Amino acid sequence: MVKNDNGKSKKEIPTRDECLKILREAGCSEKVINHILIVTDLALKIASRFPEANIELVEAGALLHDLGRAKTHGIDHAVAGGKLALELGLPEEIINIIERHIVAGIKPADAEKLGLPRKDYTPRTLEERIVAHADNLIEDNKRCTIQRTVEILQNKGLPDVAERVFKLHLALSHEAGIDLDEI
Repeated sequence: MVKNDNGKSKKEIPTRDECLKILREAGCSEKVINHILIVTDLALKIASRFPEANIELVEAGALLHDLGRAKTHGIDHAVAGGKLALELGLPEEIINIIERHIVAGIKPADAEKLGLPRKDYTPRTLEERIVAHADNLIEDNKRCTIQRTVEILQNKGLPDVAERVFKLHLALSHEAGIDLDEI
């Protein structure tokens, strides 16, 4: 533990190697880990466009965003991952990235309908938004455009989710000063 400015214990952000060890020890498959590495690469490319982004947090959050897939592959993997991260004593910022990375966020009423604990799973911080969106732009372990992502979501009957994902893309692209499809 490191001391923060108030002299209280502060949990450290795990390194890349520590994150990979956590994933393997939790039971994530190599297929899931491959996906995670692809998302992490894109998240870091996006984060590099933001001088204010905490790159260390983006990397660790992206590496651990699918930790819950060691337990389930349903939408509840975000909750399962957050619980595992809490049990491992990971920093709250990492737990939030894990829990809030699903699509472009899920509001409490929708979470309840999906069988998740009633909670707001909307990414709030820059780092949370970057990791969530990097994950949105990976389909079958390949990079896809925002148009493809929106099309997939609409074809699944999720027009509201498609709209939220598109709005997140536009907002991050505007803030980055480049269309994220070009990264």
